[in-house]
Amino acid sequence: MEFSSRARQRHVRLAGDRREQYPHSLQFYLEPPTESISLVEFESFAIDRLRLLKVVENLGVSYVRSSDAYKTKLVAELRKLKFPYKALAEDDYEARRKDHISHFILRLAYCQSEDLRRWFLQQEMDLFRYRFNELTENLMQKFLEHVNLSFEAIGEDLKNQLANELSASTPGFTLTKVKEQMYYKVGLADAVDLFRARRVFIKDGFAYVPFKEIDVIVLNNYRTKLSKALALTARSLPSIQSDERLQPLLNHLSHSYVGPDYSVQKNTGKISLEQIDALSVKSFPLCMRQLHRALRESHHLRHGGRMQYGLFLKGIGLTLEQALEFWKKEFIRGKVDADKFDKGYAYSIRHNYGKEGKRTDYTPYSCMKIIMSNPPSQGDYHGCPFRHSDPELLKQKLQSYKIPPSGIAQVLELVKGMHYQLACQKYFELTHDIDDIGFSLNHPNQYFTESQKLLNGGREPKREFSNSGNFQQKNNSQESINSSSTPTSSNEKADTELEGLEAYFTED
Repeated sequence: MEFSSRARQRHVRLAGDRREQYPHSLQFYLEPPTESISLVEFESFAIDRLRLLKVVENLGVSYVRSSDAYKTKLVAELRKLKFPYKALAEDDYEARRKDHISHFILRLAYCQSEDLRRWFLQQEMDLFRYRFNELTENLMQKFLEHVNLSFEAIGEDLKNQLANELSASTPGFTLTKVKEQMYYKVGLADAVDLFRARRVFIKDGFAYVPFKEIDVIVLNNYRTKLSKALALTARSLPSIQSDERLQPLLNHLSHSYVGPDYSVQKNTGKISLEQIDALSVKSFPLCMRQLHRALRESHHLRHGGRMQYGLFLKGIGLTLEQALEFWKKEFIRGKVDADKFDKGYAYSIRHNYGKEGKRTDYTPYSCMKIIMSNPPSQGDYHGCPFRHSDPELLKQKLQSYKIPPSGIAQVLELVKGMHYQLACQKYFELTHDIDDIGFSLNHPNQYFTESQKLLNGGREPKREFSNSGNFQQKNNSQESINSSSTPTSSNEKADTELEGLEAYFTED
């Protein structure tokens, strides 16, 4: 439903009377929103939150979450985004409404498979942890009461009596610090993680938890509730899938790319066919380098490979005429004669350029689309090598490209943690001899563009690179699928938020 200007103003005033809906800046998202919103607002809210979660994801695997570097970087990234987190803390109704609605929209989009649920749960948990820890002690206490987690604080007499045990059982706590800290008596079932990590004192079936560790209890509670909610939402999907307005939007969001539009060819005609072999070695991401090599060796690619590689080449600047010449020359070196190429394959190339069929100017595939859809089968070369290759074969491929053993180990560790785009970012650093990529990778064409900037002097490379790098990978890899890294900052035009929608809905 669309609102006119007057109707929208009335809606805001009425909403202002319902501020008691959101008494706190944080919530467990237990009650779904019941108001009507337009499809435009539906998608806008969802994309803004998706950008936020992808920022959280990228920083969560690149930095230690409790570190100052993590917090500083996250604060800087939040400033670039449209999501109004300052306003959330300032009792702003519209900001809290957006937070509430956008969470439930993405819950619908990301409940559709186990991988999607795992990803959504991990990012929402990390976001909640950061927001909870930013609260003052007074606001934390009010939130705990609001969500019925008001644990019993132990008295000073009992704390003094147990001071030695509390100090010995709580890492980093001296007797002085124990006396300064408020402790809570919590049921052991609620403090299992702290007990396993030997971070709390246990007595008579209760854990004595310092206030600074209470976030673990809150997060466990939130995880349990959100995990159950995602499972319940997944069961209700059949009724949602029958809505022809919502289902395409939800499918798009779960495979969404929120960066620049690489269907706009800024370099059209600037790349010659003779340059492609050299560029494939220097500036192609591993997925496209693999496809180019397979094409040169077998003089053929199946449909999935032709679509993925053909649209990438279109995005880096090949004109329709160049594309036809490139593919024809290669195919006729194999088992396809010129007549068969003209009658069969040439049509699909013109189709990709919007010159046939529905005249859709197709968009080059994003990392998300490559990772999440159409996995390769035997004899295929498309897909993401970090996602779809056997680790041993990936290791051999990286060795053949002269990647140092320490670099290969870092890449394989990221792959093991299902952080495929971060593995690609590490590959970029290793092949360009830099210590920090300086951007977040979302798209193969972005990889090419950034590589060319670097190689052509558009940006000075850092030379402090060492084989170990400076990547702060944590020992316990998260169980999250890396569907994308940090999205682009707010200097992108607003209209790129809906990038790729038309192409996504019309692709074969």
